[in-house]
Amino acid sequence: MGVQGQVRLGRRGPAGDTARAYYRTAVRLDQPWRSAGYCAVDLETTGLDLSRDAIVSFGAVLIDGGRVIAGSSIYRLVGGPAKASPTAITVHGLRPADLADAPPWEDSVDLLLEALTGRVLVAHAAWVERAFLRRAFRLRRVPPPRVVVDTAALARAAGLAAVGAAAEPSLEALAGDLGLPAHAPHHALGDALTTAEVFLALTARLDAAAAQTVRSLASTSAAFGLRLATPHTDTLAVLGSRTGPVPGPGSAT
Repeated sequence: MGVQGQVRLGRRGPAGDTARAYYRTAVRLDQPWRSAGYCAVDLETTGLDLSRDAIVSFGAVLIDGGRVIAGSSIYRLVGGPAKASPTAITVHGLRPADLADAPPWEDSVDLLLEALTGRVLVAHAAWVERAFLRRAFRLRRVPPPRVVVDTAALARAAGLAAVGAAAEPSLEALAGDLGLPAHAPHHALGDALTTAEVFLALTARLDAAAAQTVRSLASTSAAFGLRLATPHTDTLAVLGSRTGPVPGPGSAT
């Protein structure tokens, strides 16, 4: 049983072959970080209410051997009954017309589960992605990834973001501090690629000071991450400028 399977799902178990493979595949915690596979994920949503809002697009980029895998990117629009607020639309630019013909989440969930199988989830302010994936993966009766690396937390550990701050650091600003481009901010695939490159740069810095493993990166993420993912969290105030200026209530991630 893999690390991702360490949540009791009841008698029915995962729904479908892809979900079963995801649930049963282990992530080795004690391997050197470059030996592991990672999947950088970004979600765009109808808003930031972790208990109500829904995913409208997702991007994913795979990392192997300490490098982004060319041609590995995944991007999907997601249709559904939930409507993005006007303020959210100004952030991610996805209008109702753009999503009118988009397939529902049930047609895309297996694609993301397959990308995450046997890999470590990498995300910026990862508690947001985990909160939305926790709800979204219920469709296949599996939990969100248990092994997570948070680039916002790594930035704090590397001294590039304030420890103890009440808000997450901006992904765009962090990329700039590392001499990296910010790829299409607020586009799910652009932010996933930026997150992947920021992850590699931050991990290389930490590894230069002390050899890193999957376990140490996950532990650092837990130690330096914010623990605010509850339905009552003022998510907008906490995220602030996770990927740049956010204009107001109802903005998407």
